[in-house]
Amino acid sequence: MHAMILNGKREFVWSEVADPVPGANDVVIRIHAAALNRADLLQRDGNYPPPPGWPEWPGLEVAGVIESAPAVSRWKKGERVCALLGGGGYAEKVAVPQDMVLPVPEHVSLEEAAGIPEVFATAFLNLTLIAEMKAGDTVFIQAGASGLGLAAIQLAKRCGAKVITTVGSDKKGEFVRKLGADWIVNRRKESLPAVLEANPPDIALDCVAGPGLGECVVKMARGGRWIVLATLGGKMTQIDMDLFFKRGVRLIGSTLRSRSSEEKARILGELERTLWPEFSAGRVKSILHKVLPISQVEEAHRILRDGENIGKVVLTVE
Repeated sequence: MHAMILNGKREFVWSEVADPVPGANDVVIRIHAAALNRADLLQRDGNYPPPPGWPEWPGLEVAGVIESAPAVSRWKKGERVCALLGGGGYAEKVAVPQDMVLPVPEHVSLEEAAGIPEVFATAFLNLTLIAEMKAGDTVFIQAGASGLGLAAIQLAKRCGAKVITTVGSDKKGEFVRKLGADWIVNRRKESLPAVLEANPPDIALDCVAGPGLGECVVKMARGGRWIVLATLGGKMTQIDMDLFFKRGVRLIGSTLRSRSSEEKARILGELERTLWPEFSAGRVKSILHKVLPISQVEEAHRILRDGENIGKVVLTVE
């Protein structure tokens, strides 16, 4: 088969590699589409290697058809599926534990399905399972126009929460407003701490962190849960610990990729039971910014790195 391998200059080259060898509990998926995530950019830069046992090339979520499955399995050859991976999505095929595979929801294309597993599992894990989001909560979501941001906004509004989110342009602001965001902060023009002071969040989903984290986390409502998923804005901050203690805030670090396959499978099972009827009915959507052939992977990475996208960028393999 072929996969997108990084050469010594960290340029992608469509290269012949060995076919995946499935374990006893694995299915093999012939990939139709692979969605990009910011973790792919970090991996390309040499800062986020795949977990042990996964292919060296990037790709955390895919959609395609089952090529082979274990004798005892819910999956059959030819079924349309999407899957959460530890890596290896930029390829023609991938072997993946069968419990990390999900059916494509009814009325959802393979391109749309490729953009579901990583971002919706991340949003569901952190908002629902960790933060225990409930109706009436105020939820702050960084980077609301990203794939993860759009998934998180939809989950929060479906739950009956109010949403504060940041964007980098008025165009993105208008898009997330139509999706239901209640307060929108253009990070290039407005003061985020001032908005949080006026509307203390109960939950924060933060992929930025950086120096501004310390000033913002102490604006939370009492008992707030501030969940850091990534440090795109930097790794260091200062926090007024007196305010932090008085408000009883919890600062939580959370990643999905580093969790065990068994834990991911439990998360995906909950996700399927909760959200698949919503996808099929069109009440929750996988929002795509652009679909490109995998031969244009460099352009796809540029779009993500420059922050142009509103939603997911997807590569088609077939």
